[in-house]
Amino acid sequence: MDENPMVALARAYHFAAARHVHQRRKGEAAEPYMNHLTEVAELVAVATRGSDPEVIIAAVLHDTVEDTETTLDDLRVQFGERVAGLVAEVTDDKLLPKQTRKDLQIAHAAHASRGAQIIKLADKTSNLRALATSPPKDWGDERIAEYVDWAGRVVDACRGADRGLTAEFDKAAGVFKAAVA
Repeated sequence: MDENPMVALARAYHFAAARHVHQRRKGEAAEPYMNHLTEVAELVAVATRGSDPEVIIAAVLHDTVEDTETTLDDLRVQFGERVAGLVAEVTDDKLLPKQTRKDLQIAHAAHASRGAQIIKLADKTSNLRALATSPPKDWGDERIAEYVDWAGRVVDACRGADRGLTAEFDKAAGVFKAAVA
């Protein structure tokens, strides 16, 4: 990356905020979607000790291709090949049926780069935290349990990427296991 990493990170936050401006989280609180992107980026920054700005930038942008009109080429031009590649590794193909996408996330996670695995760990951790504090109104206990189980299978494929982040996921998942016990 030729650009100053702090400038690139600030640009990534601005880019993501503009692209996700009208999106809200699915939970009852309907938080701005940007809160999720910020949390994922923070988890990644802590996990990498700030040593890999491109992974942190990709964390900020991880849902732009999947959830907005952004293309990988847009990211490549704006943020470089590596950032676009990391985002590509964690992006679902929305043209596929939901269950196929979920199965592919599990299958692809074990073969993803370490940076992509760290983003996946952070994403699933953030999602479980949000689910614990503000579940969607239409999600009953069974659907929540299914999500926690599936997220755990994705994370299982990434466990070697970062112990601290894996522990954060396990702590978030533990909230649900304790509620069932």
